[in-house]
Amino acid sequence: MRTFNSPFQKELEDFLSLRQASLSKSAYAHDCHYLADFDTFSARYTNEKFVSETLINNWIHTLNGKSSSIANEVIVIRIFMKYLNSIGITAYIPPIPKVADDYVPYIFSDEELERIYLQADNLDVANTKKNPLIQYEFPMVIRLMYGCGLRIGETLALKMKDVDLIGGILIMRHTKGDKQRLVPMNPLLTEILERYCLAMGIVGVPDAWLFPIFGKDKSMTPKDTQHWFEKILRLAEISLPGRKKHERGPCLHCMRHVFVFKSFAAAEKAGRKIDDSVPYLSIYLGHDSLQETEKYMKFSSELFPEAMELFSDYSADVFPEVTYET
Repeated sequence: MRTFNSPFQKELEDFLSLRQASLSKSAYAHDCHYLADFDTFSARYTNEKFVSETLINNWIHTLNGKSSSIANEVIVIRIFMKYLNSIGITAYIPPIPKVADDYVPYIFSDEELERIYLQADNLDVANTKKNPLIQYEFPMVIRLMYGCGLRIGETLALKMKDVDLIGGILIMRHTKGDKQRLVPMNPLLTEILERYCLAMGIVGVPDAWLFPIFGKDKSMTPKDTQHWFEKILRLAEISLPGRKKHERGPCLHCMRHVFVFKSFAAAEKAGRKIDDSVPYLSIYLGHDSLQETEKYMKFSSELFPEAMELFSDYSADVFPEVTYET
């Protein structure tokens, strides 16, 4: 148990004892850190056994970092303030700060995608002893991620029993949030995947990994895959100099963002309204809510100004800023 120095030392210790029983180890560690910081601030500014609005607001002004991180810290202190009130100590309960959408993904241009595929299809694996199959596997990995909008973990978890080459469907059994979903593929992508599976000799072997490590009964790891993608980006001379704060540079997960962008663009070109497409795409991506899909509608590229203006207008109407409550 931590030692506190503010007038609320005993209350903090009792509160954390209650919290420890209901939190994971990592969540409890975060609570301890936030409360210790608040305790240090309180010890400097009050000797009274109550928490004023002024003290809370002054403390909030000392916080820095991403808006979501600040909101998380305030949420923990709010819960502590409610606890103080419940045991008869007057404490001001602050509102939770608004969380800004400060995540900006990177969208590869068509020309950059061509360079990525060119480098992936011509990988130099002369010095790769760990997994010489990478030269065949990696081009397929990025095609699945781009063609189906898959997460890297979902892609590498696929086994042959999860692939329906006749129906052109991927069966995602263990995804984020422990959900399952079916992912239809474009016929051309299905054909490419079928040729890949035949070349790898895994057709008819249900438990075979789609992307195995040579000589081992395990799949490629996200870390290794990201390593090769970073190498490809360097060879393709793709980078993001002068990156803004919270702006994500080019990375493997951006292939999923490109899929979403291209899907919206194709829907708009075909005459379908974006607000008709979003719910279906949200399900296809395996999202829990439309709000989770929203971050895929904000882009850093300047290559498609008309489409981006359209997405911004739509998301402003459907996903207005809100104050999050516990």
